[in-house]
Amino acid sequence: MFRSWAQVFRNNRNNKEAVVTRLLVISLLVSLLLLPVGSFAQTAKKKKAAQPPAASKLDHIHRAFVASADLKPMAHQLLEDRSPQAYAGVEAYARKNAATHADAAALAWLVLGYARYLDRSYEQARTSWQHAGALEPVLGDYLAWLRAGTYQAEGNSIAVIAALEGFEQKYPDSLNLHEVQLLYSGALVANGEPQRAAAYLEKHRQPYHPDTELFLARAYRGADQREKAAEILRRLYFEMPLTSEAEAAALDLQSLGEARPAGTFEQRRIRAEMLLKGKRYHDAVSELSPLVEQAPTEKLEELQLDFAAALYHEHKRDDARHLFENIAQSPSASVVQKAQALYFLAELAREKDDSSRHAELISQLRTLAPDSDWFQEALLSAGNMYVLQHDYASASRFFAEMFQRQPNGRYAALAHWKNAWLTYRLGDKDSAGKLFEEQLKLYPASNEVPAALYWRGRVAEEQSEKATARAYYQKLSLNYRYYYYANLGRERLGKLGLQDIADPPLLEKLPAPSTPPRNWDTPADNLRAQKAQLLANAGLCDFAVKELQGASPGSPPWMAKSIAGVYEDQGSYIHAIDTLKHAVPGYFSVEVGQLPRPVWEALFPRPFWDELKRDAQKNQLDPYLVASLIRQESEFNPTAISRANAMGLMQLLPKVGKGLAKEMKIKRFSRDQLLQPNTNMQLGTHYFKRVVDHYDGHIEYALAAYNAGENRVEEWRKSGDFKDMDEFVESIPFTETREYVQAILRNAVLYRLLYPKG
Repeated sequence: MFRSWAQVFRNNRNNKEAVVTRLLVISLLVSLLLLPVGSFAQTAKKKKAAQPPAASKLDHIHRAFVASADLKPMAHQLLEDRSPQAYAGVEAYARKNAATHADAAALAWLVLGYARYLDRSYEQARTSWQHAGALEPVLGDYLAWLRAGTYQAEGNSIAVIAALEGFEQKYPDSLNLHEVQLLYSGALVANGEPQRAAAYLEKHRQPYHPDTELFLARAYRGADQREKAAEILRRLYFEMPLTSEAEAAALDLQSLGEARPAGTFEQRRIRAEMLLKGKRYHDAVSELSPLVEQAPTEKLEELQLDFAAALYHEHKRDDARHLFENIAQSPSASVVQKAQALYFLAELAREKDDSSRHAELISQLRTLAPDSDWFQEALLSAGNMYVLQHDYASASRFFAEMFQRQPNGRYAALAHWKNAWLTYRLGDKDSAGKLFEEQLKLYPASNEVPAALYWRGRVAEEQSEKATARAYYQKLSLNYRYYYYANLGRERLGKLGLQDIADPPLLEKLPAPSTPPRNWDTPADNLRAQKAQLLANAGLCDFAVKELQGASPGSPPWMAKSIAGVYEDQGSYIHAIDTLKHAVPGYFSVEVGQLPRPVWEALFPRPFWDELKRDAQKNQLDPYLVASLIRQESEFNPTAISRANAMGLMQLLPKVGKGLAKEMKIKRFSRDQLLQPNTNMQLGTHYFKRVVDHYDGHIEYALAAYNAGENRVEEWRKSGDFKDMDEFVESIPFTETREYVQAILRNAVLYRLLYPKG
């Protein structure tokens, strides 16, 4: 055919029109002949476009996740105790699945290698990871990073460099990039290539990381560029004083010949200020002492104030007092500076129970700076002081002055509430009722609204206005579903009945509870989220959480739910609870059905439940109450140790634990046993039962004593003349203890609701 057309073309080569015609015919014929090929090519292109690398990875991850689901408990056990039996179990799983489920086997080898890495058996770790190649397309960045980590631990910098060469190009989206950069640059320095390391790190200084800066400084030091190194180290020391790298920078500067980092006066001042704000008071005192001596006149009072505050917090009260008195009397000090000095002097007088001096200083503050924040702080402190002294009338006056002077101030809602409550306690129910209503009107979104609703209802009851009382209790139940006061309000509403409910206009103006989030389902197409689930199957919870945290901007609810689930698998209930508290801060105001069941179970977990229930019932305690107490004390962290050295789930002091163990005839007891859940709950429930019995079964007294001590509770009871238990709880003068009692009673209600069959 082509030869015939060629012949025709030659015969008509002088006929231009014929040439054009023939060319068009040829073009059409070729197009027709090639159409199937083109169609198939287009189809292939479309198919390829519909299956990008990300989709291929998702498919791979999904297959691996499904295949390895039964690995999770074994992996957790291995990483938890790393016993020979756990190693043998996971290795048997890997070998069993090698032929039929290569991805599951590879994941088992990955966790085996990681466990050996933790055990510092680095060569064995790498041998295990050689069998994990099937997961290279989806977890290759972890395998490369971990291998390099074993070489680094062995001091083999050449192998580290080889393992990480080209990592950024191969895994540009890896969340391990930062760690890899440090590992790689450190290996270059160790291998005698500091200049190359410095050049590499210079390209990775954004975003700013203190550890990157420290590594860069050390690279420059190794390259004998000492001034460049010193400049970076000084910046770390002066501008990032609260980081561990700042302390390392100071030591590195010493090696460069700077006994004390050489900064300008302004750099040193900024460092001292940041230390003070960071509550590093000892370090702040050390920094501020020479600065005060060198301060120019215009900076003297400011630095003296900071120095005095640091001394005060370091419990060097006499030195602090001397400085504060100088500032208060200084003609060059500003009004705000004098107000701050007077506030601290008033606090020092309060500590010494010098009431006349305290009153004098408050009076000076009132005259000098009546609208200042320092005067507000002083009024709040004075009000609280008089509450502790049971002088409610004086306390009430101070709180009233606070919100009258600054009705929109930082403490206005709190001060107004305290005044309203003390007015009620002083017996002026009419005025208290008006103040409760004013609280709702002026501060409708404040934390004190549930209490104001409840006690306004109580006032209405006492004044025989049952319809009004019902209205307040009903609004409380609707807007604050499972708050402490909502539970009390429902109890009273149940006794009053639901007939004849008033409709005060004030209640309609209260903001409705926020709608809880709904997007709780993990997106099936989110690569990081799916990768996290696969890592969780291997028990690699820290890596899984890291992937989830980088999975989506804005921290959507599904991310919090997934992270909490990983923490639960790890047994880290405290982190699961904390994660969801931040994701759904108003969870106490929503119905149970408005949040997924796994979210509620993560917020109110029941680990160690069989042992907890056994010990609670043995001591005739409500298991839900004990679970709620543990949630408040330690959030189910068995190894929790408080600043007061209270230990374990129920936060027992070693001395108390030792006495209880002797009483219960537990032999060879040691304080470390308080960190064992079984022993801690056995002793803790026995102790709590004793406290409950001491108060004739009144749980509120027992909880307050568990937190603040029996002596304080006895003092509060004797001085209170409380009409009922509700008045006692709201009158607890320690905010921590009051909120502690309310939270445990509130949480116990939700535990009973969530787990009705125990």
